[in-house]
Formats: sequence, structure tokens, C-alpha cells
Amino acid sequence: MPSLKEIKGRIASVNSTRKITSAMKMVASSKLHHAQVAIQNMLPYEDLLEHILKSFLAAEAEAQTIYDQERPVKRAALVVISSNSSLCGGFNANVIKMMQQTMNAYIEKLGADNVEVYPIGRKVTEKATKLGYNVKFIDEASNMVDHPSVAPCIDLAMALGKRFEKGEIDKVEIIYHHFKSAGSQILTRKTFLPIDIETELERDHERDLTSNVVTKKAQDYLKQRGTRKEERDEEETKPLNDNFIVEPDMTSVLSLLIPKLAHLMLYTALLDSVASEHAARMVAMQTATDNADELLRQLNLQYNKSRQQAITSELLDIVGGSVNN
Repeated sequence: MPSLKEIKGRIASVNSTRKITSAMKMVASSKLHHAQVAIQNMLPYEDLLEHILKSFLAAEAEAQTIYDQERPVKRAALVVISSNSSLCGGFNANVIKMMQQTMNAYIEKLGADNVEVYPIGRKVTEKATKLGYNVKFIDEASNMVDHPSVAPCIDLAMALGKRFEKGEIDKVEIIYHHFKSAGSQILTRKTFLPIDIETELERDHERDLTSNVVTKKAQDYLKQRGTRKEERDEEETKPLNDNFIVEPDMTSVLSLLIPKLAHLMLYTALLDSVASEHAARMVAMQTATDNADELLRQLNLQYNKSRQQAITSELLDIVGGSVNN
């Protein structure tokens, strides 16, 4: 049995760790709020762009562009988004695991030289480099996670679009966490190029950006809810005008709109990943704080029992000595 001094030392150590995890939870909660605001600021642009594209689809536009035409895959690329730091549960481990599974499947089919990785975030960059993948380093990739901005996302999307247009890449996929709520982040793998407009416009947009409080009750509710989706009343999208005229032509307009959709997809994935990271870290630190509280309760109980035992032993020694005298 440990001595009273050892138990007291452990209590002090756990208390110190609890203060750190509690502070980190508060910091993550604040950063999550800022990430949610960034997503909210992006949503009006997303809604308007989707309305325009849905209007073209409702007009039965048959024009195609180079960006939405599928072709045999000979070379592929992955854009993988992780965090720069750890202590966020299985956030990075899940992304890296899916990256490895996807890369193994592509390498088996196409060969290692024909598959490229564009990592965003220090954790996935280090892992991809260590595994010997064909890594294409992105300028300020780490800064994109710490300070998400639309400009580097546009630069990356344009670079991938040009390579796709020239035939240097036949398919591009994105791996990231979709932010659904503070207690639910969904690991997502989706095709970036070629763009399937109808699938992209009909994807799940459900997000809870109003709360960053994660409790056990809330997590249990999300687990029970499972994959059930809330029913949303969606009106059938109609053309902006039954007789509208497109100048100069439908193909030229779509050639401008579809790259903008690609920019938005990449920027949205980055914002979702950043929000998911902070939410995962907040949950991990909350769990660590709860575990520290439980450990402190057990240590205090053990300390009190040992202290009472020591006092009882001393009293018995005193009583025994007085009786002998």
C-alpha cells in the first residue's frame, strides 16, 4: 500500500494535470466558436452559388465542361486535411488511417508513382513523408490550418484544376472531417475532380453551428439518433427565368461557375476540418478533466482511509503501552 506522502504527491500531480486539461478545453471551446462563425460567414455565398447552379440544372442545360467529365483513371491525387497539433482524440489517427487505406488501393491499381498526396496540416504531412508517399508540398500548408483563408484554397484548387485540364491528373479526392455538431464529426472521403454537380449540390448540409457545449447527455443523444436525418422541406428549384438568355453561351458560363464551386468545396472542407479539430480537442479535454475528477475522488478516498488507519494504529499503540505500564 502506498504511503500517505505518495498519495498526497499523486493528488497534487493529478490536480495540476486537471488544471491544464480544463484550460485547454476552454481554449478549444473559444477557437471552436470562431470556427463556427467562419462557417456561418461562408454559408450565404454557398447558398447563392448553389441556387445559380441548380437553376442551370433545372433549365436542363446539357453543356459540359472539362471539369465534370469522367475519364479512365491513370493518375490520381489525394488532398488530405489534418491538424498541426495533437491532443484531439482520434482526429488525426482516423484521417491518416483512411489516407493509408485509399493510398494502398490506388497504389495496387495504378502504382506508387501515379498517386500523389497533397497534405494540409503538419500531422498528415509528417506521416505521408515517413511512409514514403509521393508528397506534393503546399506552400503555407500548416498556416492554412491555423489561419484558414480562401486565397490559398483558390490557389490549390486552380493548380489541381490546371493539372486535371492538361491530363496530368485524372481524379482528385479529398479526405477530411465534416463538422456536423460539436459532438459529431464525420470522416469524409469525396471526389473533388471531376465534379459531379448534382451529387455535390444534394450532399448533406446539416450543421449545428449554435452550440459548442458537449455533455454526456448530448453525446448519448447523437449516438441514439444514428444516421437518421431531419426532414427538411425543400422546394423544387426552378429556373430564375423560363426564357433567360445566357451570354456568351452555356458552356462558357459553366466553365466559370464550376471552378468557383471547386474553390468553395476546398474552402468548406478546410473550415469543416478546423472546426472538427477544435470540437474533437474540446471533447478529449472534457473527457480528460472528468477522468481526473474521478481519479481525484478515488485518491482522496484512499488518502482518508490510509490516514484513518494510521491514526487507529497509533491509538492502539498508545492504549497498548498504557496498559502494559
